[in-house]
Amino acid sequence: MLRLRTFLQQHCDNAELIDVIDQLAVTCKDIAHQLTLGDLAGILGSAEQENVQGECQKKLDVIANDLLKDSLAALPAVRGIASEEEPDPVACNENGAYLVLFDPLDGSSNIDINVTVGTIFSILAAPEGSHGSDEAAYLQPGNQQVAAGYVLYGPSTIMMLTTGNGVYSFTLDTRMGEFLLMKENIQVPAATAEFAINMSNQRFWLPAMQQYVDDLLKGETGPLGKRYNMRWVAAMVAEIHRILTRGGIFLYPFDNRDPAKPGKLRLMYEANPMSMLMEQAGGRCSTASEAIMAIQPQGIHQRVSVVMGSAEEVSIVEQYHH
Repeated sequence: MLRLRTFLQQHCDNAELIDVIDQLAVTCKDIAHQLTLGDLAGILGSAEQENVQGECQKKLDVIANDLLKDSLAALPAVRGIASEEEPDPVACNENGAYLVLFDPLDGSSNIDINVTVGTIFSILAAPEGSHGSDEAAYLQPGNQQVAAGYVLYGPSTIMMLTTGNGVYSFTLDTRMGEFLLMKENIQVPAATAEFAINMSNQRFWLPAMQQYVDDLLKGETGPLGKRYNMRWVAAMVAEIHRILTRGGIFLYPFDNRDPAKPGKLRLMYEANPMSMLMEQAGGRCSTASEAIMAIQPQGIHQRVSVVMGSAEEVSIVEQYHH
């Protein structure tokens, strides 16, 4: 089994990009260790402050963000970083080739109940002449990402990674402290009978989405003609990992609760990196009306509705909305 860095050296001819991905992996090992200790390390509970999103931060949100920010800032290849927990981009190294965006701890509301959480990351080429603190440098469509991935902290710690040539899975061997290659060229089944959505928001969805989910629940007697299972973990990393493992569809659609927040998930460091992974694995990603990775971002914390997973099912959702 190949170690992550050895794999990257065999599949990527850019030494600086290898350094960035390797540094992300090293830092995520630290986060995994903190999670393993849990309350023994005093990391559970609220940090008693809000982030730029207006969300109450958990202690480990802050810890994970600081670990990633400090480790990436020390890397010459990183020009700047943008995080869910930072109001503005942070400049790192003037001559760095890459910008790194991340959600340091996706699903952090699950920490205190010991349920799966994860780290999501997106890597972009830094535009020539740009500064790491300049928001405009980061506002690139998802189809310009050079690499994307996530680390899932569950019963085992797993990294899913793409550099634009397929999706690969690595498992952290805690005995040797290394991510080892376990699966190559992961593919998502085109059809599925499993969906993930927060049903408590149904009354706020657009009529087309309400009709689609109603038809899912009718099963084999409804217009879709098959019985569906529903799953919901309340962590995007866990939902997408399940789909990359066995297929399915994940939906966090537009709702009308707050006109200023037409979507729940952030485009730049949640929807875009997950879309790159999903499409590299043969799945599809959409807002229900347009391709996620074709969107021209307007801000680093921009929100977007998300429909992603097995290609045939995403197409069905788009048909309802069209």
